[in-house]
Amino acid sequence: MIDWAAFLVVAGVSVLAASVIVSLYSLGLRLLTTAGKPPVGEPLEFTGAITVVTPARAAKEAKRARKAAKANPLSPAQKRMSLVAAYACFVLCGVAVLYGVYLIVPALHRG
Repeated sequence: MIDWAAFLVVAGVSVLAASVIVSLYSLGLRLLTTAGKPPVGEPLEFTGAITVVTPARAAKEAKRARKAAKANPLSPAQKRMSLVAAYACFVLCGVAVLYGVYLIVPALHRG
């Protein structure tokens, strides 16, 4: 017989945990951008691989990031706090994912 109450608890916790992790990650990206460090990387060149970001697009994004950094009204201390908070959000995301893996893998909690 299926224990529907337990099933609903697991489903609810799964949705809640996924929402928290996605929210923390998006907040971290927002704070990272606010701190003046947009998450834009240089395009990588691989033999026979597809370039995801063209050099022209990367230059355009870098120019946009420099322009946004000039218009940022935050003080250096506020930018530093925003950067620390962004990294804290990313660390919390990692901890939540690792805890989920710990709960799923039974070999990790055998004593």
